[in-house]
Amino acid sequence: MRSCLALLSVAAIGGACQPQPKPLELPRVIRDTVTVRDPDQDKRIARLELQALAKDAQIEDLQAKLEETRAEVVRAMAKLQSGANRAQAASAMAEAEVALQTMKSGSQEEPPEAAEITRFVRLAATEFNKANYGGALYLANQAKTLASLYRGRLSAGARENARPGETPFAVPLKLVTTTRGNVRGGPGTGFPIVFAADSGTTLTGFSYADEWIRISDDTGRGGWIFRTLVARP
Repeated sequence: MRSCLALLSVAAIGGACQPQPKPLELPRVIRDTVTVRDPDQDKRIARLELQALAKDAQIEDLQAKLEETRAEVVRAMAKLQSGANRAQAASAMAEAEVALQTMKSGSQEEPPEAAEITRFVRLAATEFNKANYGGALYLANQAKTLASLYRGRLSAGARENARPGETPFAVPLKLVTTTRGNVRGGPGTGFPIVFAADSGTTLTGFSYADEWIRISDDTGRGGWIFRTLVARP
């Protein structure tokens, strides 16, 4: 018995002195981040960029009209003895108001011209109350002119036979080509090339569909150009 215990003790001591195996090291896993572009999201971003361009052009156009109107109003107010009378001013103001209401009722969304026409109508009423009938008549006529331009824009859009998904700009955009590019007969590379526009060519944009802009050049040639080929001057 003692011999067996001695042997077991020696074996235990010997086992304790043996080097212990190292823990198994797992291979390191390196994960790379891969960015996957979403074509639909890219198109949505492109549409938002085009809408932003349209809004910028609209603001610039309305600001220019406002500055011109202010100068005209000042001159009109200085000519209080103008040939315009109360009846003429009142008639023009009524016609402008009717045009404004017709514009609003004929569209699901308020047209961009409506805000400026409303401003002219209110300014005309102010001048009318001051007995400045010349100024009131001028402002009312400005409102009527804008309403006429709006009707002309609608008629032009109808004549162009707008394509599905085509969205008109609120006002025509002044554009310039950033590089030489092809102008095509429709919004896509599958349409034939109408002409090639050199870098720096001045164009006017009227509408867009996806990432293509309907344009015309200074000679009257028209077509579609891809949005990355043009910029605001």
